[in-house]
Amino acid sequence: MEKKIICALLLTTILFGTGCKKESKPPVTEVKEEVLAYKTAKAPLTWIKNRVSKAEARLKANEAGMVIWQAMEAHGGLQNWYENGPVSFRFNYQPLDGGTPRDTYQTIDTWGSKARHYQVGDSTSQYGWNGQQAWVIAKDSTTFTYNTRFWSLTPYFFMAQPFVLDGKGVNLELLPQKTHQDKLQDVVKVTFDEGTGDAPDDYYILYFDSETHRLSVIRYIVSYPGYFEKGKHLPEKLMVLLSSQTINGILFPKSYKTHWLLEDETAGEHITTIDLSNVVFLPGLKENYFAIPEEAKILEGL
Repeated sequence: MEKKIICALLLTTILFGTGCKKESKPPVTEVKEEVLAYKTAKAPLTWIKNRVSKAEARLKANEAGMVIWQAMEAHGGLQNWYENGPVSFRFNYQPLDGGTPRDTYQTIDTWGSKARHYQVGDSTSQYGWNGQQAWVIAKDSTTFTYNTRFWSLTPYFFMAQPFVLDGKGVNLELLPQKTHQDKLQDVVKVTFDEGTGDAPDDYYILYFDSETHRLSVIRYIVSYPGYFEKGKHLPEKLMVLLSSQTINGILFPKSYKTHWLLEDETAGEHITTIDLSNVVFLPGLKENYFAIPEEAKILEGL
């Protein structure tokens, strides 16, 4: 049943930018013809080559950047990442400590960092980010009991590592190597320039297997101003990537387990389980898919 729903969702949204219609699924050939009639959200090849060239030069200029570039290569390559176009996936976030579950199908414009989410089980409930404004379509205030602006791009930032580290405003610092599951890890701390995104005070500490260069662990804090005063944040968490799946040559985890970080920098209490599924790239997705729907409510502030 879930597979049928996501297929119908993808086909219908590509055509009309609306919710899933369970009874009507156009033939694949018809969808392709309709998609070609619109300007797609996929970045132009000249833009991709220019961005990748600049990112490679910048990252290879120091040791920390070289670790990130090697990881990008190990995960399928930065050029392949952008050439695949927008990415769609289900991110099922299930806290074990009484927090709010979050389970959506979401599609992300990897070029412009735009997002559109559909609530699993109710595709009429949606929210997103058009690059400048956050919006929501919900029956009432109980539909989404979490900050949808914050969550519009948060799952993407985790599932798209290390590719999201190619832009400006990202600072990389090489830390001493560590061991994770008896394997030596190269460790890079990621911080952000002031004004980069909604939460520039966030930081991430990434572990990469020193032999395969694949991402193993993400340590991070949440300092989102909509939740915390300046200078305050949640205690650090440690997220372990589990298993793997390869889609169009790009390597993703299948799931994550998040723990509180102990003083000895090892995993403490298991607090969240996340499943990443239904991953598909949509190079023909029309650009106006990420436009704010007429019936949506614009969200002000953080």
